[in-house]
Amino acid sequence: MRPLPGTVLHFSEDPTIGEFVPRVAPTSSDPEPVVWAVDAERAPDYWFPRACPRALAWVTATTLDEDRLAILGPSASRVHVIEYGWLVRLQTVRLYAYAFDAADFQPYADDPTSHAHVARTTVRPLDPPAEVGDLVVAHDRAGIELRLVSSLWPWWDAVIASTVGFSGIRLRNARAH
Repeated sequence: MRPLPGTVLHFSEDPTIGEFVPRVAPTSSDPEPVVWAVDAERAPDYWFPRACPRALAWVTATTLDEDRLAILGPSASRVHVIEYGWLVRLQTVRLYAYAFDAADFQPYADDPTSHAHVARTTVRPLDPPAEVGDLVVAHDRAGIELRLVSSLWPWWDAVIASTVGFSGIRLRNARAH
């Protein structure tokens, strides 16, 4: 589930949201209230239960071949890693995608390359939310390797010391380091 051209998405386990009012996320260091959305390239970062800790990595233009092989393996260009304890939740969660007009959003922190977009005013979805469906299948169809590990931390430590692109989401919910 990726946004169509001219749109951005917000993923939620709640299919009943009629309007999105800007707010400050409890974990945000930014005090400005916003509504968050994501672009097509990084939408797969949110194909998880909301609280699921995940470590994500992908090839960039500056990724060294040895890092690609060590972190991603011989054939993957993008890898998402979760802990075994989240597998059942990943398989059973009902996740919904809300589409918004991208013109109502701007790149986060005024970074034109940002995958995250924010609205500073209340926004309404273009349509009712669409159920994303089987998240394991979504990863497979997108060509994203999904890995299960006992602990995210050994892989994450290697990722952040490498030249691959990466993102860590909800890592505070991972097993102890």
